Amino acid sequence: MHKSLSRRLFLQGATAAFSAATMGGLASAASAKEIVRPKPLYGPPPGIARLNSNENPYGPSPAALKAMMEASQKGAYYVFDSVIRLKEMIAERHGLTPEHISIGSGSSAGLTAAAIVAGRKGNILGPDLFWDTTSRVVEIQELGEIKRLPKLESMQIDLDAMYAAIDDSVSMVQVTNPNNPTGLLIDPVAMNNFCIKASKKCTVLSDEAYNEITDNSDANSVIPLVKQGHDIIVARTFSKIYGLAGMRVGYLIAQPEKIAEIEKYGVGWYGLNQAGLAAAIASYEDHTFMDYCRSKIKEAREMVSAAVKENGLTALPSVTNFMFVNLGELNAETFRAEMEKENVHIRGIYRDYTNWSRVSMGFIEDVQKYTSALPKVLHRMG
Repeated sequence: MHKSLSRRLFLQGATAAFSAATMGGLASAASAKEIVRPKPLYGPPPGIARLNSNENPYGPSPAALKAMMEASQKGAYYVFDSVIRLKEMIAERHGLTPEHISIGSGSSAGLTAAAIVAGRKGNILGPDLFWDTTSRVVEIQELGEIKRLPKLESMQIDLDAMYAAIDDSVSMVQVTNPNNPTGLLIDPVAMNNFCIKASKKCTVLSDEAYNEITDNSDANSVIPLVKQGHDIIVARTFSKIYGLAGMRVGYLIAQPEKIAEIEKYGVGWYGLNQAGLAAAIASYEDHTFMDYCRSKIKEAREMVSAAVKENGLTALPSVTNFMFVNLGELNAETFRAEMEKENVHIRGIYRDYTNWSRVSMGFIEDVQKYTSALPKVLHRMG
């Protein structure tokens, strides 16, 4: 595992060395002109710590890279067979049928379609703060609205209040677990009990994008409730623990009739590509790679936690590959702009949470840039 990762880094280094040597030759030949290095076509520029998108830079795994290379040679063919294979793998893993599963471009495609289905029947109920990018389609298309729970100082999701807020106007409840941007996880017993009760009133959508990053992913999932027949949709993605954000593969798990209804609104295999599907298939049961990524994410979280504490700040207890940091009296958007001056990219303000800042766990050296820049930026803003 580590040898394969080291080999990949060696190849990247060799490519960089060759490029540097080439640029050096050009500089000698054109001494009168300043040579401008071209920006990389893929990923962040050198020297930039990109910690704003919750990406897992340790992916794709060596197995996924090998599969992508092979699949790309068959890029002339549509992906129907690959979709069937991935559906069967997911179905077998959870004791379901392929008809319970919809594969799409990341989990965003399925989440957006699920929101449209819900919006045509009523409103979407969610916590005050959650990853609402896809559900906002109901308001953009004027289908309905997102009803939000009141703020809680703890920023945890109040499931009792959410259940009490379900009325005839609500067609779907959406819970992101672990939540984004807070990084908080709901107690699995409480989540299961809530889903069983709430799904008798309306559809429950559990967005589990970060589930596999948690220590006990199976216990923290409500997929077994789908198998039991409840009206629950579970969203998963290959963008996070698998490190395939740029390859765009995700899926929904729900009752077959719900999947069929959702797929009327644009979710389908024809929006996928061979390389992304090959990477997903190769990664799906790659537990060695996932364990490696979890260990690096935990190491990064410990670094950020220590730096936050040393600088007099606090952060919510995260189980994900990002942390939500309380900046006290400081403005999160100003803080983001100041960190960018240090070549560290993080997120700014979410909704009206003006003093909370989200930072992702990237490469250890990039997280080190964040922790090193933190006291300098706080001093400038202080």
